[in-house]
Amino acid sequence: MVMFTDTLQKIGRALWPILVIWIFKFNEMNKLYLALGFVGVVSVVGIVAYLQYLNFTFYIDDQNDEFIIHKGVLNKSKIAIQLHKIQQVNINQSLVQKIIGVHALDIDTAGSTKKEVSIRAISHDLAVALKTKLLSEAKAVSVTGESSEAIHTNTEKPFIAISFLSLIKIGITSNYVRSFGLLLAFFFTVFENIQNLARNSEAMDKVDAEIETYINQNMAMYSMMILIIAVFFLILVINLFRTIIKYFDFRITKQNHSLLLSFGLLSTKNTIIKPEKVQIVALSQNWLQKKMNVLNFKIKQASGSETEKENKKSAIEIPGCDELEKDTILKLLFGQIPQKGVMLKPNFRKLLFPTLFFIIIPVLAIIGYGFTANDKVFDYIFFLPVYLIFVGLLLYFGFRNYRLFVNEQYIIRQSGAWDIDNEIIEPHKIQAIKVSQFFWHKRANIGSVTITTAGGDLSFHLGNFTKVKELVNLWLYQVETTKENWM
Repeated sequence: MVMFTDTLQKIGRALWPILVIWIFKFNEMNKLYLALGFVGVVSVVGIVAYLQYLNFTFYIDDQNDEFIIHKGVLNKSKIAIQLHKIQQVNINQSLVQKIIGVHALDIDTAGSTKKEVSIRAISHDLAVALKTKLLSEAKAVSVTGESSEAIHTNTEKPFIAISFLSLIKIGITSNYVRSFGLLLAFFFTVFENIQNLARNSEAMDKVDAEIETYINQNMAMYSMMILIIAVFFLILVINLFRTIIKYFDFRITKQNHSLLLSFGLLSTKNTIIKPEKVQIVALSQNWLQKKMNVLNFKIKQASGSETEKENKKSAIEIPGCDELEKDTILKLLFGQIPQKGVMLKPNFRKLLFPTLFFIIIPVLAIIGYGFTANDKVFDYIFFLPVYLIFVGLLLYFGFRNYRLFVNEQYIIRQSGAWDIDNEIIEPHKIQAIKVSQFFWHKRANIGSVTITTAGGDLSFHLGNFTKVKELVNLWLYQVETTKENWM
């Protein structure tokens, strides 16, 4: 059943434009052919799902300390994963799996940008025992029986539980840009599909005429204010529901020197964080969240992702922590609360390009368009000062908050205009360092540095180049002489 719904979902996502057209043209289609086609697709999906289930087997090779998986429908494959190379094992449960009463177990190593293996339907007891075995190199634990560690995991109580009120606070005070982007993408997608369906039709011409007549009315200011309020309210609602559904009943439990995280309303997820595998810790808080005593906590572990976008997507997020919970988690991960050391500021030139792209070029483009193409744009010029003040404040606070703090134990980069982010790296976990300087920056003695870890990159641009090179030499010395492992 799980493999059937997964396969059907993949087909639905791939063919959703065709499904939309079928819905709009349902009355014009032959109902018999439509029913036969539906039955045929369901039958093929059912056969594929059954073959996937039949050919999927897994076991642990205790002699070689490997986890072996056999899978495939037509092309059979065998995957062998050495136990000591497994980075993360997550126990998740989607809505369908909740109804059926099974769990999914995802296995991840640092050698791939995707999950190495996903076991889609096993019992909770087997999932816990298998996770315990896979995350341990000891040969004494057997997957066929429940170990003492697994029993201990089930009975231990969480030491941090994010309250429902904290989720509400985080939901209404974060991710505005992401939600706006999703909202904009949704409206553009819907509009484009409707336009494609009704193109060259009289109905579309009529709709276009009505929209044009409405826009040309002398209600621009009133309509714009209503639109802004409606969009802002919709973003708040989207953020709130997304946060509650994704992070409902968020609990953190100590387990064998690790942290076990469990959360989710419709889909329940369980994931383990091992302090030694943590590469980057990011704390994010804005002014509203500071007043409400909540913040976002992101943890990046070693992964095989090749891009910064994939690393951000795979980061583990703990939403709605208060100051006490934040300090508790930091002590568990680092053994102490990281302190900011010597501060490195960027050069004022860091403001030049953002000012050029976000203020000068847009203003010149609007003025040029008004003089050369359509002078009616000057009727809305009263919006320009508001834009300039808003963007100017963002650039100013972004520059003022952009700092690099360094001491012998930690590297902390602070950034952000509204949401202030503090990303923490331990020097011994550095994988590579890149220093760069443009030729026109030599006289000003400024340059940039990029620190690469197994969990992502951290960059600091246009700082004092002499100081940057001194810090790089210090970090390289620490990497070469430390007795600590990077994971």
